[in-house]
Amino acid sequence: MAKKKIEEKEKTRYSDADLQEFKQLILEKLNIAKDEFSKMQKSLQNPNENGDENTSNQYLTLDDGASTFEKENLNQLAARQKKFIDNLEAALVRIENKTYGVCRVTGKLIQKERLMAVPHATLSMEAKLNQYK
Repeated sequence: MAKKKIEEKEKTRYSDADLQEFKQLILEKLNIAKDEFSKMQKSLQNPNENGDENTSNQYLTLDDGASTFEKENLNQLAARQKKFIDNLEAALVRIENKTYGVCRVTGKLIQKERLMAVPHATLSMEAKLNQYK
């Protein structure tokens, strides 16, 4: 009978131990993401890193289109990486507030497996699937 009461009362938040586990995961992902973002920024700031004054402009007309495309692509990747970093940092704030893992639509706990795969998730699968209906 006690077991039934526990099942009836759904958890409303993750335990402090769970939150610490998520925090470690997020911090690891955040460090990797920041490192990748830094490399992207350096690459955007130094586009001719592999060439010197004698070779960097030699085939400019042939490579101009490809170079522009590569720079635009790198800019898009950097913007996505920055958004990812912002989302991870927001997840850390939710951990500190002890609201991490609670779906912002349904108010239910987001499955732990989902949070391990997408630690910055703010929607449960139920809410995510309802978005597309």
